[in-house]
Amino acid sequence: MYSIYHFFYSLTLNKEHFLKSGKLENFPFDKSLLSCVNKGIFPDLAIRINKDKGDFTGGELIELKDSASYSVSSFNSTIPSRKKNISAVISDEHGSMYKQMQEAGNDIYSLPERDVFYLIRGRKKKLTKVCLISGAFFETISIENLIQKSFFQVFEENVKEHNIQVDPATKEMLRDMFSKQKNFSRVRDVEKASVKLRFRIMTEVKAEGNILNSQKYPLILDNTFNFLVPCDTEAEEKRYVDIMKNVFGKKRFAELNVFKIKHHFNGYFLVFQTPLKDQAKQ
Repeated sequence: MYSIYHFFYSLTLNKEHFLKSGKLENFPFDKSLLSCVNKGIFPDLAIRINKDKGDFTGGELIELKDSASYSVSSFNSTIPSRKKNISAVISDEHGSMYKQMQEAGNDIYSLPERDVFYLIRGRKKKLTKVCLISGAFFETISIENLIQKSFFQVFEENVKEHNIQVDPATKEMLRDMFSKQKNFSRVRDVEKASVKLRFRIMTEVKAEGNILNSQKYPLILDNTFNFLVPCDTEAEEKRYVDIMKNVFGKKRFAELNVFKIKHHFNGYFLVFQTPLKDQAKQ
């Protein structure tokens, strides 16, 4: 069985490796759970798909974020999101990612929408925090809305500065144009220019969205490993707890600290927390 929950369980078995100073990509991941491993492109890891889905669809996409501080490192080119369509992720059916997933036995397009998770490690002196967290923690408004409002701020600042009158139809056209990332990520070839131009979007996490921030999220303790999923109802909480009991077994599940935290912009998240070093070894 493959899923993000089984992936979390597999990481807890080797959680002390998070305390080492090596790169996060060198963590001893359980490769049997993965359909692909990439470097330099999104996603860094992908979970295999299950044929009999139920609660365990598998197929989740994972990006690794490693930082030498309690700040989440910036997201380059790919804006963090809760879900991504696999067709937008795999653009080349002759590429390495497609071949890896195929060789793993996956019917790639049988699960078009994929949940996205981020494996985040932050280190502060001799302290470490690790979170495997749903992209919902970062996507508090839609990506289209984020891009549109960000670029439209530039437009409105210049309109105000130069006292320019713009009719409503032009404004709406510009709003639509500014909402599409592909309009800016496409390479532009200008006549007689010896270089081509392409804008890359870099996303930085605000303090309210920084799960490693001890002031904003004090329950995410130093030297702990945390799994976080959005959870606004008692029914959702019970479902996640039942899933974790299934994956961990009752005895190992009882060793997890389970609680909810309130996101500053985006509801509640259920947290499954374990110390990075078991007390018996400390």
